[in-house]
Amino acid sequence: MESTERLEAPKDRIHSDITLFLCGDCMTGRGIDQILPHPVPPHLYEPYVRDACRYVEFAERLNGPIPRNAPFDYVWGDALAELRRRAPDAKVVNLETAVTTSEEHWPGKGIHYRMHPANAPVLTAAPLDVCALANNHVLDWGYPGLAETVETLRHAGVRWAGAGRDLAAAEAPAFVDLPGRGRVLVFSFGTESSGIPAEWAAAPGRAGVNLLPNLSGRAVTRIGNMVRVVKRRGDIVIASIHWGGNWGYAVPDAHREFAHRLIDEAGVDLIHGHSSHHVIGIEVYREKLVLYGCGDFITDYEGIEGYEEFRGDLRLMYFPRIDALNGRLAGVEMVPMEMRNFRVRRAARRDALWLRDLLNREGKRFGTAAELSGDATLVLRWGERGGGDSGGPGRNGR
Repeated sequence: MESTERLEAPKDRIHSDITLFLCGDCMTGRGIDQILPHPVPPHLYEPYVRDACRYVEFAERLNGPIPRNAPFDYVWGDALAELRRRAPDAKVVNLETAVTTSEEHWPGKGIHYRMHPANAPVLTAAPLDVCALANNHVLDWGYPGLAETVETLRHAGVRWAGAGRDLAAAEAPAFVDLPGRGRVLVFSFGTESSGIPAEWAAAPGRAGVNLLPNLSGRAVTRIGNMVRVVKRRGDIVIASIHWGGNWGYAVPDAHREFAHRLIDEAGVDLIHGHSSHHVIGIEVYREKLVLYGCGDFITDYEGIEGYEEFRGDLRLMYFPRIDALNGRLAGVEMVPMEMRNFRVRRAARRDALWLRDLLNREGKRFGTAAELSGDATLVLRWGERGGGDSGGPGRNGR
């Protein structure tokens, strides 16, 4: 039975804000896996780096020693204190690595990420509720690797969406039950623009990922039909989408139109976009949050040269609050972080200001802006206070 088993709706709902934790790509393989207690063999099939331990060396060359046999909560660093303090109702990430010991690397693919299943406690250390799997790395180690990934998540008690043994399993949402308040439903989708090979698409009788062949009206209708089958009053629906390239701030018109149509026509309450290695602009459309690219969160890219102007070392923890009664956005706070020594840490104030200025610059076209609070948290503003047209009634972020 898949992790997306339906849960009964609570008989008595208490309508209140639901707080989510969202972030971008969590790549716990390769160098990250090598510092954990149970690493896979480090051999790689990349054109230039043939040993995963080299990625640890790159990071140490830049920022100093990294512990080996690190505890499972090590990589989360200061993020754990934020998660404990805020106690979000559901924690959703894009897990961009296979969790497997499979040696069947996908032929012709330049990068193959994997983490040993015995290191799965790194996922429960947060602890995560849902991992989106419709991305360009979940099948890096073949169909046996995908099967072991979902089985490992099942055993760990982590829900997933976006990949599975056949099309029905890949399309199925993950459910997070919130007793007395409804549910959070996470659908996971991927596109070829993010690097997902077309042959990875799940089909009846064939394992794979929930791949969108395009961002057409037909795709909107398909998603709308999925949502209508399972959504109940008081449920919050997240469309987690792996789309677009790794670098650059431009949001394709096709992405924006598709996000709007999912909200208007398909019953989606929040767009959780990822694939970009850095933070990009945020939109609030008709009081629904659209994250076009969350940026990376956990990776082993530290010390790899190139694209420094995008500050891929900086991260954001996104904490949107949603009114469970109507699905409208009630507020968004974002905590600036950085990745250093393979550990997520609170960003320095100057880096938080850099992220604020970035969000203001890139959010201008969307009518959104960010303010830095006294505790170095970024607060999203939109509508009249965001400085432009938000596509819906004006309001501020609180």
